[in-house]
Amino acid sequence: MTDRKELTFWQMFNLSFGFFGVQIAYALQSANISRIFATLGADPHQLSFFWILPPLMGMIVQPLIGKWSDRTWTRMGRRKPYLIVGAIIAVLVMAFLPNAGSLHFSTRVFLGLNAAMWFGLFSLIFLDTSINVAMQPFKMMVGDMVGEKQKATAYSIQSFLCNAGSLVGYLFPIFFTWIGIANTAPEGVVPDSVIYSFYCGAAILIACVLYTFLKVKEMPPKEYAEFHGIDPAKAEEKKSEGLLGLLIKAPATFWTVGLVQFFCWAAFLYMWTYTNGAIARNCWGTTDVASADYQAAGNWVGVLFAVQAVGSILWALVIPRFRNLKLAYVVSLLAGAVGFASVMFIHNQYLLFGSYFLIGFAWAAMLALPFTFLTNALEGNPYMGSYLGLFNCTICLPQIVAAATGGAVISLVGGSQGAMLLLAGVFLVLGACSVGLVKTHKTTNQ
Repeated sequence: MTDRKELTFWQMFNLSFGFFGVQIAYALQSANISRIFATLGADPHQLSFFWILPPLMGMIVQPLIGKWSDRTWTRMGRRKPYLIVGAIIAVLVMAFLPNAGSLHFSTRVFLGLNAAMWFGLFSLIFLDTSINVAMQPFKMMVGDMVGEKQKATAYSIQSFLCNAGSLVGYLFPIFFTWIGIANTAPEGVVPDSVIYSFYCGAAILIACVLYTFLKVKEMPPKEYAEFHGIDPAKAEEKKSEGLLGLLIKAPATFWTVGLVQFFCWAAFLYMWTYTNGAIARNCWGTTDVASADYQAAGNWVGVLFAVQAVGSILWALVIPRFRNLKLAYVVSLLAGAVGFASVMFIHNQYLLFGSYFLIGFAWAAMLALPFTFLTNALEGNPYMGSYLGLFNCTICLPQIVAAATGGAVISLVGGSQGAMLLLAGVFLVLGACSVGLVKTHKTTNQ
């Protein structure tokens, strides 16, 4: 690598600012999908199946975005064209998804789902596909434009912005309820507080992405090759390398961090799927999705996820101060495990603040450390984007497995959604135990 001048804080901030808007969209999806589909008529045993779609689309889309963008050199940039296209599609879909129950579809059921749920299902597919297209370039641009010494800081800034966006997205429904927007609706219809949240999230998403698109200038091919110590001639010879070939040649860091990822993302899939039902039952004493209490619990999920985001924001500032990044990883995951396990036993909505604050520690580490380890291990590799896209499979696959088996697992625990969060805590403990296997690049703190 050449002695490139280190980026300033604001250059790294601009590089990831669009992630703030993308994460608002992702937070609205994460906090409200179970609520939306429960309102449309899904029962708890069906909910996990709807959560198969987001990671499945990510597993398909992100490796392709990585591969294609590795070969894309335009006047607009290398990753930025995909960024803007994904954001535009996401904005359009966000205007339709929460209206699935308001379009007067037939009540006829096909394959166990009514027409409104089918509309919501296809909207969710397009939404998550577009979010993935918009999200992946941010991770790649940090890998492209930030040197090894600043990687942990750059990804921590990205984590900070990501969680700040989550904070806004999670709080939108309760904010709109507070200012008088209806938080209840006729049976099968999503409340206006949720619908308006998606509208506002869409507007902020496109504004933030445009900011990064206009402020960031990606490196031209020659400068990029010099910065990463890549021989352009050899890189050209290997241009035909397929994704499967790259996967076979992946560094040990890819697989060892991937094992940790498996446990972590399965745990968070359970959180997104079952928090609403768990706290509605434990703190409001209801399972009736049409009741005002259930919808109040749905708003409170946003508050709890916002508390998680605050915990993540603060912990993201602490992580770079650890001299041993693997220790930071372990401490973060164990704190999250305590948070998850405690949810099952708490029946006061305010005491849950402590639980979700600790969960935020795990989330901050998951957003920053895996990519720090991997991009450092890939330094000098011309397929940075392709590998980051493939690495997304270590995020998507565990969610697919957890979602596909969720119905069977919840039956084994007597239908208790709180017990599913206890199991999520167990997963994070297993993830923490797996950190010791992680193979890190020699320049990364061990």
